[in-house]
Amino acid sequence: MNRKNFFAAMTAIMLIIFNVNAYAVGRMPASELLKLDEAPKGEIVRPLPMTLTSENSGVSEGHSVTPVQNTRPVDPDDKLPNVTATAAIVIEASTGHVIYERNADKIMFPASTTKMMTLITALESNKLDEIVTVGPNAYHADGATLWLNVGEQIPLGELLYGMMLVSGNDGTIAIAEHCGGTVENFAARMTQRAHELGATNTNFTNPAGFPDDIHYTTARDLAIIARHGFTLDHFEEIVSTKDISFPWIHVSPQYLNNENQMLWLYRGANGIKTGYTIDAGRCLVTSAKQNGIQLIAVMLDSLYVWNDAVFLLDYGFGDVTSQKLIEKGQFIKSMPITSGRRKSMPIKADGDIIMPVFSGDADNGYSLVYDLPESLPAPITAGETIGKIRVVLANGTEAASVDVITTMDVEQKSFFRLLLNKVREIFA
Repeated sequence: MNRKNFFAAMTAIMLIIFNVNAYAVGRMPASELLKLDEAPKGEIVRPLPMTLTSENSGVSEGHSVTPVQNTRPVDPDDKLPNVTATAAIVIEASTGHVIYERNADKIMFPASTTKMMTLITALESNKLDEIVTVGPNAYHADGATLWLNVGEQIPLGELLYGMMLVSGNDGTIAIAEHCGGTVENFAARMTQRAHELGATNTNFTNPAGFPDDIHYTTARDLAIIARHGFTLDHFEEIVSTKDISFPWIHVSPQYLNNENQMLWLYRGANGIKTGYTIDAGRCLVTSAKQNGIQLIAVMLDSLYVWNDAVFLLDYGFGDVTSQKLIEKGQFIKSMPITSGRRKSMPIKADGDIIMPVFSGDADNGYSLVYDLPESLPAPITAGETIGKIRVVLANGTEAASVDVITTMDVEQKSFFRLLLNKVREIFA
């Protein structure tokens, strides 16, 4: 290598090093990990005179957080002035109840939190065991990478983990092309589905969150999308996974480590997705479940995203308590039996129904609906599902449900006894 080429190579390496925390270009290792005490460029860390621990916060045992003072102006009525995000929201997932919001409808860039909608679209339209073939568009994808090679064949479900845990853009493009034919078609489907869910201030032009003036969303829309995600099979399983190993991973160590530090930092944390570009700033859609209550918090353009996440979730859990409406094994009623050796049997709930109670709300706006048959025809096996108990919100949507099951085996009457009963009915 001559001197000119040597210096060109060294310059390229230095540019990559200095830009890894900005918007990544090219096939770089997947990482959006941010330290709790990392200050954005030009910002001065101003610690508040307090420490958050498991004793005074939802911070996990063995961890602590020194909150940082917000240096951005906020509305004087804002209940969380030290949250640094430009836009933020906290909702309770089963009801959609908004606990806190700031600029929740402001049009913002979502960065890699986009991938949450990519995951939902793939889960709703395809099977996890489908085999995805990596194409050249995926191989040449900018930014965070899974180091995939053209022609590799990988199960869709495994690529979804790679997309959500380490934000692999190559895997994201491969997923979009497999599920939608082209990136453009898949992005259009993402937008359409988001609008169907009620996220109408959102437009996606790509599945990864690459910068684009017409690729945008709001904090409220991301909360709506996340809320729907938790209703889908495999969504929580994927977004809450801390680390996982697959044989196709080419780098050492051969596993994926989730970039969402909240999974370690906060009690009950179970998702969802980090994001960062220069235009979007630091973004996070996070979630946690405590005492049966599932919260979702969104931060867009945050200066200290992990601090913000702790503040928002602490505030949310401080505003809501849980009420157990139905308990697993609870007796529901005695059901009549037709054509059986018993006339009736008790039925019971096969799980819990826990619903939130919000501070200051006299009426939480939901009711219990029992979907049960009038009677049970024999033969019956203990543990059979014979109906549901549903929690229905004031707007008619279902917030929760539990199966109702039988409690014993009941044989059908013999043919002779059935015939005798019929004769008695005729002459009665």
